This record gives sequence, C-alpha cells and structure tokens, in this order.
Amino acid sequence: MKYSFVLVLLLSFLNCKEDKGLKSAVPTLNNEKLSINYAEGFSVIDNGDFKILEIKNPWPKAEKTYRYALIPRELAPKITLNANEYDGILITPIETIVVTSTTHIPALELLGVEESLVGFPETDYISSEQTRKRIDNGFVRELGKNESINTEVLLELNPDVVIGYGIDGNNKTFETIQKSGITVIYNGDWVEKSALAKAEWIKFFGALYNKEHKADSIFNQIETDYLAAKKLALNVKNRPTVLSGAMHKDIWYLPSGTSPEAQFLKDANVNYLWSETKGSGSLALNFEAVLVKAQDADLWLNPSYYHSLNAIEKANSHYTKFRAFQEKKVYSFVDKTGATGGVLYYELGMARPDLVLKDLIKICHPELLEAYEPFFFQKIK
Repeated sequence: MKYSFVLVLLLSFLNCKEDKGLKSAVPTLNNEKLSINYAEGFSVIDNGDFKILEIKNPWPKAEKTYRYALIPRELAPKITLNANEYDGILITPIETIVVTSTTHIPALELLGVEESLVGFPETDYISSEQTRKRIDNGFVRELGKNESINTEVLLELNPDVVIGYGIDGNNKTFETIQKSGITVIYNGDWVEKSALAKAEWIKFFGALYNKEHKADSIFNQIETDYLAAKKLALNVKNRPTVLSGAMHKDIWYLPSGTSPEAQFLKDANVNYLWSETKGSGSLALNFEAVLVKAQDADLWLNPSYYHSLNAIEKANSHYTKFRAFQEKKVYSFVDKTGATGGVLYYELGMARPDLVLKDLIKICHPELLEAYEPFFFQKIK
C-alpha cells in the first residue's frame, strides 16, 4: 500500500548508517505554532521541514496526546524520522481521505479539496448537494455504519488518512485500519466548548492539505461575521425568554447554561431560562419543572424532531400548555435536509456558527436583520 511504501522509505533512511548529506528533521529551535485562538483540542507546530499535528482532547477526559508528522511531498526523500515517536506519518498534501462525520464535509468543501473524499460511513446523512453528486457518481464509496466500518472496502480504497471520532477511544475497527498501515486521526471538534472553537477546526484540515493560509482566511471571515452579529445583538432592549428541547420518554432534555448551544443564545442576547446552570452537556428535567419555569416563554426552539405543531401536540398534549406553542412561536432546523434526509444543521452548523447566530438573531430580534433569510431555522407550522 502507498502508506506502507512511504513508511518503509522513511525507515530505510532512518536506519542508513552512511552519511549521505541528509539533514536531520528535528530542529531544536524556531518551532512555530499555527495561530489558534479558540480551539483547545489540536495544535500544529512548524519545524521548518515538516509539521507536527497534535490532537490533545479527541473525547472527554482523554489522557493521551496524539502526535502526527506531516511531511511535504517534495521533502519526503530528505527527511528521516523515528516512526516510534509518532502515531502516524503523513505525506502532504494528502490526496485521498475518508472522514466519518458529516461535520467534516464542510471543511473539505470550503478548502476546495472535496474531490479527495473517497469514502464515508452512512452516506445518506450527507446533505451537501456538491458531495451528494460525487456519491451518486460513484466517487465516494459507502462504508457501512460508523461503529463498524466496512474495512474490506476501506482497505480497497487505501486512503492516505482516515479522520475518525470516538467517545472513549475504544474502536476495534479503527485499530484494524491502523494495523493495516493507514493512519487514523481522531477529530475532537465536537468536544470544544464554544461555537468558534468548533469552527476553527478547519485549520486542522488546512494542515493536512498544506492550505493553512486558506483555512486561516476562511475562519477569520467566519469569526468576523460572528462577532459582528454578536455586537449587533447588543443593541436590543427587549430580550425574549427562550425555552429549548423537548421530552424523550419521561425526561425533558435541554442545553445547560455553559454549553455551546446556550452560548449561541447568550450571544444572540436573549433570556435563556436555564442560562445560570452549569455543565457542558444537556440538562435532564421532568416535565413539571420545565412547565413551571417556561410556561410563559416567548419562544420555543428545537423541540426534538417534530415537523409540525400537530405532531408536537400528538406526541404529548401537555405541550399545548406553553404560550410559545399557543402563539405558534416554535422554531426548528429539522426541515432543512439533503436529498436523502440528512439534516443540514448537523452537517454545516458547526462550520458556520455565523449563520447559526444570525438565524437566532433574526428569530429573536427580527428588526435587526430585516433583509436576512434564516439559513437553518424555520418556524414550525
């Protein structure tokens, strides 16, 4: 396989005892870090001849820092590395890739490298029209389910790298892939604590494709637009009260006050009724507790996967007790989908927090963005 050949080549240089004028690729000075302002889960160190990509927190409470050497293709014959010091050695720019989360798709498209994608598990979840065309034309292979990727097809594709994600690092499929000589890198964008931190992971992909400057430029524009929208929202005098989430069985799940979802609401300058709670995940409350606090809320956002007010009422007639339901001020993103049913928000929302924030401002303070049409959210009818 291509990776195995490159690794053998690198190791042969490492083991050569004759001095053929090849310089060491481990300088002790002038190591420069890629500018990362929000994301905490990765870093890129430029050693001049090659870069080191570090993944620090690919899942909650991860203890190991993963290190990958990124060697420019034109310098590969000149560089010697000790493979035991890295979790993977990649020649950049990479030419073929498998990603395993729809949140990875926008970065490839924004960087203009979507044609390098050769495989994906459960392709029906992909919403992008651009990538769906490549799927329909047979350029992106179906790899089964994410929990049990079809390794036979993946090994046949032999990508330069597989971008995975995991909740605890115990994935036997990824272990099998790595043993075959294909590098697996865990992407921890979903663990980040803020919307801009999640979006900044486009720089992670930029490093793999030698497109750091383009990734930086794209993120800077997203950041600028996000902060401008946040500043605009400071001008309002009326801060509507907001309820979020819905019941699953007997429990109402809604964002905690320090979650990225609640941060969106804070930046939109609304009164999220659970903004004072702590924690990075969801709150689990009973119906009565939610009703007492939010019966008179002005707006209700993201009531699970319901597509109509009628469906909400059929699911639980007690939902009709909320004023937001009675006044038809319920909004969701579940109706914006791709051709095969994938929800666009789950794919693009993490990469474009500026659009998410503008949507929320339009819903909560429509006078601030009169000409703006929401990109993800719609009023439930």
